[in-house]
Amino acid sequence: MAKRDYYEVLGVKRDAEEADIKKAYRRIAMKFHPDRNSDDKDAEEKFKEASEAYEVLSDAKKRGAYDQFGHAAVDGSGGMGGGAGAGFGDIFGDVFGDIFGGGRSRPRGGPQRGSDLRYNLDVDLEEAVHGTTTKIRIPTLVACKPCEGTGAKPGSKPVTCNTCGGAGQVRMQQGFFAVQQTCPACRGRGTTISDPCTTCRGNGRLEEEKTLSVKIPPGVDNGDRIRLAGEGEAGTAGGPNGDLYVQIAVRPHKIFEREGKNLYCEVPISFVDAALGGEIEVPTLDGKVMLKVPEETQTGKLFRLRGKGVVPVRGGSAGDLICKVAVETPVKLNKQQKELLRQFQASAEGSNNSPKKSSWFDGMKSFFEDGKG
Repeated sequence: MAKRDYYEVLGVKRDAEEADIKKAYRRIAMKFHPDRNSDDKDAEEKFKEASEAYEVLSDAKKRGAYDQFGHAAVDGSGGMGGGAGAGFGDIFGDVFGDIFGGGRSRPRGGPQRGSDLRYNLDVDLEEAVHGTTTKIRIPTLVACKPCEGTGAKPGSKPVTCNTCGGAGQVRMQQGFFAVQQTCPACRGRGTTISDPCTTCRGNGRLEEEKTLSVKIPPGVDNGDRIRLAGEGEAGTAGGPNGDLYVQIAVRPHKIFEREGKNLYCEVPISFVDAALGGEIEVPTLDGKVMLKVPEETQTGKLFRLRGKGVVPVRGGSAGDLICKVAVETPVKLNKQQKELLRQFQASAEGSNNSPKKSSWFDGMKSFFEDGKG
């Protein structure tokens, strides 16, 4: 299938300024980035297509050749399509560097920051509400101690790569243009190791499981993340460590459900307490409290206990505890209890003790009399 015009791919005019081209690519890349569309092949293709278009149109020489000769002028150097030229990492770093804390992306030969890690931590509701400190064990890559992360045997050190002169990249001629590729001798490091460390075999890093103490602040909720700076994977060539992100997942509770800063629970009461009213004991995360139930309380009635919810992790006032009353029908009645209930039922005949029931029967009677039933 023929390639689409690069200007059409980015949705810009042929005389568009460099800033407009960059803005258009940023918008498309954000929308179709593979990390946001992991199961969408179509989005991945659109992302690659936009990256290829941006690599050409953001370079004045390549853009001039493309404007004059079309795709034929750049087929050997279009980054995502031709296989040479600048890699995706360079394009993405150039466009999004100002957002994520840098300018143009750093050459591969320099120190590289270690990867960030994520750890999923399950906690109880009480721990999430009140906060706690817990220990976790994570597998990670750490700097090799004998060689101090250099990869070279103690007493020696890496030497500048003869092929690329320490740049980590080599220039190659592709059609009209000279393009850069990762140096095949040093694999982009800029240095080579003639006498590798026997502990890490020249890698500079080792797999290790480490134990960390994580302080969980009060009020965290599902999906909240706690950042442990520098506790991710070790960097390479002296680069800084990545970070560890601990993602919170709150286990289901037997009594309470949380929604924002409010807690919800269902409170069963006897039909006697519902009819006559009284005080019942209800649980909270801070202990038991007494709830006053007025007489003639119906099932489903909501009662609010102010300040008995959660103080949000980002501050603010405490939420409330919402109690939903569920009137229980008595079970396993003995003969005497059944007789008492029959006597009560007989005494209630013709009275207005059950207004909802009376109105329902009145509605049903009207329904049949109108000939709708």
